[in-house]
Amino acid sequence: MIRDLKPYPAYKDSGVEWLGQVPEHWEVLPGRTVFREINDRGHPDEQMLSVTITRGVLRQADLLADSSKKDSSNEDKSNYKLVQPGDLVYNKMRAWQGAVGVSAYRGIVSPAYIVQRLRSVENLPRYMHFLLRTPLFASEAERWSYGITSDQWSLRAEEFKCIYFSLPHLPEQTAIVRFLDYMDRRIRRYIRAKQKLIKLLEEYRQALIHQAVTGKIDVRTGQPYPAYKPSGVQWLGKVPAHWEVKPVKRHYAIQLGKMLQTRPNNPDDVEVPYLKAQHIQWFSVRTSDAPRMWASPRDIQQFGITAGDLLVCEGGEGGRCGIVKEIPEGFIIQNALHRVRPRNHCRNDYLQYVMSVIAATGWFEALNNKATIAHFTREKFGALYIPIPSPDEQTAIVRFLDAQTAKLDAAIAAARREIDLLREYRTRLIADVVTGKVDVREVATQLPEEPPEEEAELMDTEEIAEGEARDDDTAAEALSEEEVET
Repeated sequence: MIRDLKPYPAYKDSGVEWLGQVPEHWEVLPGRTVFREINDRGHPDEQMLSVTITRGVLRQADLLADSSKKDSSNEDKSNYKLVQPGDLVYNKMRAWQGAVGVSAYRGIVSPAYIVQRLRSVENLPRYMHFLLRTPLFASEAERWSYGITSDQWSLRAEEFKCIYFSLPHLPEQTAIVRFLDYMDRRIRRYIRAKQKLIKLLEEYRQALIHQAVTGKIDVRTGQPYPAYKPSGVQWLGKVPAHWEVKPVKRHYAIQLGKMLQTRPNNPDDVEVPYLKAQHIQWFSVRTSDAPRMWASPRDIQQFGITAGDLLVCEGGEGGRCGIVKEIPEGFIIQNALHRVRPRNHCRNDYLQYVMSVIAATGWFEALNNKATIAHFTREKFGALYIPIPSPDEQTAIVRFLDAQTAKLDAAIAAARREIDLLREYRTRLIADVVTGKVDVREVATQLPEEPPEEEAELMDTEEIAEGEARDDDTAAEALSEEEVET
């Protein structure tokens, strides 16, 4: 079906850079003739709406349901604007990033948002939603945004009126929306299938690690060990009878990092790059964006890191860890990290696997006391009891898990790449259709009728999961702007 898509028979120059050539019979009109700004005041009891970069317009209660971010329930909402279904809403500070969309809800938004309504019923809100959420429009919004720096840019209503839009006639808009909704559903369904596969692979990966490091199977034989004993550790359960269960400090040296030093204290102090918690993810260490602090030669020796060190988060997600592979000379760690080096023939890569199992049980969250500021202190870390197989068994476990997880990681990476390519394809397809680069009128008439999907099914579950923190940040930033402008 997609192979049948062809260009329109004739084109004309739109005179607008972001639209380029458009079909000869399409109109190209400025925003002032297409939209009118709406400043109706809504009742304070109306549901709050927000606009995010990844998902457009959504209910603020849904956005913040599982978030620690605040909402605006206690704010004065007398100046909040009423939004009707079909209204275009954009965050004037972030329209150039994609925080724009047509609302499917009735609700209120703060003065940080601009509300626009189509002047004519001859234009479909859904068509405008597709058009305005393309990267092409985002670049045009950026061009018209006003401000000194990107953090202060604002697409005001006056500038929005000057942006030109491509407008086919209503029957053609209807065909475009029908085609794009149909393709969007199919792409999202395929993405969800890939996401389910990824979830299953990740669960299997974690189960495999758990079985190996807790001794539920002997990786050398693939069978359980002949005899087990109680470990006395809540998260661990029974372990092979010949294994030890000891605190981490018995077999590993733990060094907490250096407190941040913003200026030299002595003549021989020098500036050095340092790592903090945000540089550590499970099984990986990032060094590309390391900040710098002042340190003495003694500090560099005490807090320095080398290949093979295990770096463990003391703050944030306490217990998260990764092994240093290759690192430029001179790096040290801040006191948000522990540096771990093995003793007594133990292995850091084995401990890394153990730590991932402990994290999966939720034990770190209980241990770190999240009721206050979470800290996985050196004392807590050192006192943590873990299973200690013989050095030969640790080596066998690591080799087995490295081989198995590499295969699983490759399959997960391939599935994620497929999802990325599908999203790129969807973005390109939408842009080509709504700007008239391809003609979908005939194809749209051949599409089968389908029942409408639930709203939740129209969203990528992974897009929601991956974008959750970013969306929460966007919402929090928008709420902060609301406070200022209210």
